[in-house]
Amino acid sequence: MEPWMEPLLGALLIFCLRLIDVSLGTVRILMAVRGRRLVAGVMGFFEVTIFLVAISQVLTNIGNWWNVLGYAGGFAMGTILGMTIEKKLAIGLAEVNIVSMGRGIEIAEALREQGFGATEFLGAGQENIVDMIRTVVRRREVPSVTAAAGAIDDSAFITVQEMQHAYHGRWRMGK
Repeated sequence: MEPWMEPLLGALLIFCLRLIDVSLGTVRILMAVRGRRLVAGVMGFFEVTIFLVAISQVLTNIGNWWNVLGYAGGFAMGTILGMTIEKKLAIGLAEVNIVSMGRGIEIAEALREQGFGATEFLGAGQENIVDMIRTVVRRREVPSVTAAAGAIDDSAFITVQEMQHAYHGRWRMGK
């Protein structure tokens, strides 16, 4: 191996270690917030183990700026990767609120046909009475709900909030 390659390979190793440990840390925090204690604890064990290996490599050769750049770059990319992984996992629940001008009954019926619970309300908008639909779904089902509402009323106002817990109600099973 060429002498100039060794510092770069060390920096690449540090980058990869930080990418992994920060990704784990990002997902771990989100799991903890969602009450997944055991998963968060196991992830924390591996996160800290990897972190200790990475930081020891930087500190043993602090004069190598490639290591410092690898460390910082791995942290930045690990944050992005961790958030991307968590979004793909879509663990947890979401409340979807839909506001429609006169198409609420159709939207609620379409959601029910797909197995979702849907609660309908009338609301006072700025100028008119509006139809409001509320449903609580698994986060991974949010795109299905928003697509169903948008197919009926492409100008519907839709908001999505994450939830900690929901009790009772109608749940779409087996999908």
